Amino acid sequence: MLNAEEARAILENAELVHSKEEIDAAVNRLAGEIGGKLREEHPLVLSIMGGAVVFTGQLLPLLDFPLDFDYIHVSRYGKNTSGGSLDWRVLPRENVNGRVVLVLDDILDEGQTMAAVRERVLAEGAKAFYSAVFCDKNIGRAKPIRADFVGLPLPDRYVFGFGMDVHGAWRNLPAIYAKKDD
Repeated sequence: MLNAEEARAILENAELVHSKEEIDAAVNRLAGEIGGKLREEHPLVLSIMGGAVVFTGQLLPLLDFPLDFDYIHVSRYGKNTSGGSLDWRVLPRENVNGRVVLVLDDILDEGQTMAAVRERVLAEGAKAFYSAVFCDKNIGRAKPIRADFVGLPLPDRYVFGFGMDVHGAWRNLPAIYAKKDD
């Protein structure tokens, strides 16, 4: 965990990747795309904690159709900067059987987490699975899943802000920054 001084130093040396204005426009666009596809489905929306909390909080009020909401907590990162083994912390309370499920996450990095969530949701009987990620990182190789809805592209760098953290800090930023290489 960073102390306040260390966190501020990281932000001061970071590079802006996407501004608040770009983010706001992408969230609005995603709401329209998701509505166009799922408006008649009464989907179960599952938000992946904790990274998707900011994206979810801004997106849900823009969805103008009935939905049910729940969350899951699964992570490969914790406070690390690279993925490890999958840690299922909280499963959805809502039954996914027979439902159209939309899973929200902050970033599609290597795709392992979202692929595992898709596999589990479909194994538990979901009628259909959709994913919306706010950012899709260009890692230069194939991923095991493609998101159905994508907000913004990202370069293959360590990013933080708008729900994504750097060593536990800065999820609360309204813009997205890239950490300078250590």
